[in-house]
Amino acid sequence: MGCPSNWLEPIVRVQTLSDTGSPTIPNQYIKPLSEQPSFSIQSDSLKIPIIDLYELINGDTTTQKAIMDQISIACREWGFFQLVNHGIGHELVDEALEVWRGFFHQSMEVKQDYANTPITYEGYGSRLGFQKGAILDWSDYFFLHYLPSTLKNHNKWPSQPPLLRGVTEEYLQEIVRLGKILLKVFSLNLGLQEDHLRGAFGGDDIGACLRVCFYPKCPQPDLTLGLSSHSDPGGMTFLLSDEHVSGLQVRKADEWITVKPVRHAIIVNIGDQIQVLTNGIYKSVEHRVVVNPHKERLSLAYFFNPKSDVLIKPATELVTSTKPTLYEPMTFDEYRRFIRTKGPQGKSQVESLKSPR
Repeated sequence: MGCPSNWLEPIVRVQTLSDTGSPTIPNQYIKPLSEQPSFSIQSDSLKIPIIDLYELINGDTTTQKAIMDQISIACREWGFFQLVNHGIGHELVDEALEVWRGFFHQSMEVKQDYANTPITYEGYGSRLGFQKGAILDWSDYFFLHYLPSTLKNHNKWPSQPPLLRGVTEEYLQEIVRLGKILLKVFSLNLGLQEDHLRGAFGGDDIGACLRVCFYPKCPQPDLTLGLSSHSDPGGMTFLLSDEHVSGLQVRKADEWITVKPVRHAIIVNIGDQIQVLTNGIYKSVEHRVVVNPHKERLSLAYFFNPKSDVLIKPATELVTSTKPTLYEPMTFDEYRRFIRTKGPQGKSQVESLKSPR
């Protein structure tokens, strides 16, 4: 089934629903009991790893190796970690959040000029899948392309606030730099050539995009989610999150761990494509977003992805007689159609790729 040219049912902006002050949410946002936050086992006793990158960037061989080991453990055991001293200026991090918060507080008329369609999702949106009658998430977003440069079009980025385009461009350049560093570290930690994963992604011709998520106040946060449980379909994700309002939760051992963002930290998580490329050594992890009855929340999710038409399959060096190939080859473009059609669906897509035994 291809994408329709327009949404199959009317689009309602969640921010508009929140602004009405209604004490209840519409039925199409109420999740099944098993998915509601109030029916989940949640834990505050575990925390995702926090890794200081300063010595990796500035230290000697010994201290660099120690940080690489921390990253390896985080990738194998968690699939999620927070980076501090990552080399991106604190002022730029603050500005990135500020300009995008400013966009979502523009008038609805201004935002509607950027309304998106299911074809590319680029622009201002309020749903991720296009299936009619789906249970929706309590969030709005803005999605834009960054790489390859042939897809990037600043005219499709908001013109207000005035600094938004320049700040976003500068911030994304820095994230690309950080992404290349991590791909090198991942490759070396796996015993591969340092440029292996970068080459598997398509070399300098990678794909990358940004989804800015806005989670308005919600009068019944126990009944819905800001973003349903899912693993990210791409390579890896760099998340800049509002430090004052927690919302991101990571699933570990059938419990939901609330991530408490460290100021100016970048949260990194492994995506499905790296799980495939590493033959399951690094695993993508289910995560979701809960909403708040009193405060809005904003986050910038930068998706660092393989080139859309490159074939993704496990690295030959990571396939052995005791650990055969786990996944069938597939291009990233073929893979992401699943999410584009159905929206977040746990880890069902990457699990469906497993080779028959």
